[in-house]
This record gives sequence, structure tokens and C-alpha cells, in this order.
Amino acid sequence: MHSRFAFLAVAAVLAFAGPGLAAQCGKSAAGFDAWKQDFAQEAARAGVGKRGLSALAGTQYSQATINADRGQKSFKLSYDQFCQKRGCNVIVSQGKKRKAQNPGLYDSLERSYGVPAGVIIAIHGMETGFGKFMGNSNVLNATATLAYDCRRPQMFEPHLIGALKMIDKGMMSPGSVGAKHGELGHTQFLPGNALRYGRDGNGDGRVDLNNMSDALASTANYLRSKGWAPGQSYQPGSRNFNVLKEWNAASVYQKSLAAMGAQIDG
Repeated sequence: MHSRFAFLAVAAVLAFAGPGLAAQCGKSAAGFDAWKQDFAQEAARAGVGKRGLSALAGTQYSQATINADRGQKSFKLSYDQFCQKRGCNVIVSQGKKRKAQNPGLYDSLERSYGVPAGVIIAIHGMETGFGKFMGNSNVLNATATLAYDCRRPQMFEPHLIGALKMIDKGMMSPGSVGAKHGELGHTQFLPGNALRYGRDGNGDGRVDLNNMSDALASTANYLRSKGWAPGQSYQPGSRNFNVLKEWNAASVYQKSLAAMGAQIDG
């Protein structure tokens, strides 16, 4: 889910943030260690346990995350430029093959959540090239850095709390790797959303977003939870297209998902 962090809703903040958040944000690595000590108190009030608090104490400021956050340009492109850069035609071609190779998986997801294969496949292809690149950044460092950074800490504080709770629950480790903004797995969930919407898609009793079945089930569950209407259009102007806006706030991204999904489903 880049710039996908823009889909965060107030509900996520209410769900994961503790009362009276007061840790002082910063604009450089200076002050990060002091901020961690303050935030640890807030995390404990929000229900984070010993494992999560220990992981927080070990986090490091990620300059690479800040550089990536300041350097986003893809979403300023036109729709055609964006699709060319992100390989929409390739995603559609590969997506059709994936649907044909594993129809049972996608049929099961649509029966359970009402979200058609084309949409789920388009998201999977757009986010990680169908799992080929799920990131090379430490998730906890990235999330903590963005929660500390003064640009929009209120947006990332819930995700840091979510990541710490996931560590408490064994859903991820302090060394888990993802994208530059802390996104996890095949479809790049931010930690707070992974904790809230994650589902066990392969029936092994745990949620692991690096497992494709879990990630796709979680993606479908997220969309359904945001108001997806089964059996209805998801093209621009429809209710379901508005749900795609919850996945990513960039209009070119939304339009590309709708167009690719229709081609894959067609």
C-alpha cells in the first residue's frame, strides 16, 4: 500500500494510538534516541509488551527512508506516463496467466470477500511485481523514523504501535524487511493495517504477509472492510472505485487498478 500511507484513516489512529501522545518529533537523527525513550512510555500505555518495547529500544534512524519519503515523483506523472513506468501492460499479461493457473485461489477469495480476481491481482502486480521485490529496508527502523519525523508523525505513530504489537504477537520480528516506508509483504501493508486487517489465507494458524495466500486474503479483507460491494462495478464513479481510494490516494494509481483489473477479469 508508494504514497500508499495516504490511505490511513482517523479510525486507524484511534485504534492504535495511546492517549496523550507527546514525544517530540525531529527533522534529523539528532534527538531520535531521546524520542524513543519518550515514545516507549506512550507505546506501553497503548498496550505494547516487553518484546515490542525491547525492539523499539533497538531501532535506528533510517536516512534512506527519509530520502525516499522526500523523493517521491511517480504520482505526479500523467496516467499514461505512470502506467508506462509501472508496467501496466506487463501486469495485465502476467496477471491473466496467474488467474488461469490458480483459479481456485481467486474464486475462493471472491466467495469469501466479494473482491474479484482482477483487482487483487492488479494490486499484487503493482505493489511488488507479484512478490518479486518486497523491499530491502528494516520495517521497524523505517516505521519508527517516520513516526519520529516531523513531517506527519500522527500518520505513522499508529503503524509503529502496530509493528511493536506484531512483534509481541510473533507476527513479525525486529529484523523483518519491507519497503522504505515500512510496508510489508506481497501487497505492502503498513504494520497498523497488517495487524488490523491481516488474515490467515493458507490455514496454518498464523498471519504472514510474506506468504502469498495470507497477503491476498488480507488485501481482500481490507477492501471488503472499507466498503467493497460484491458483484458491483469498480470503475471510476462507482462505489467500489471509491474503495480503491482507500488503498492508495493517488488518482493515477486508482485508475490503473481499475483498468488493469477489468482487463484481467475480462
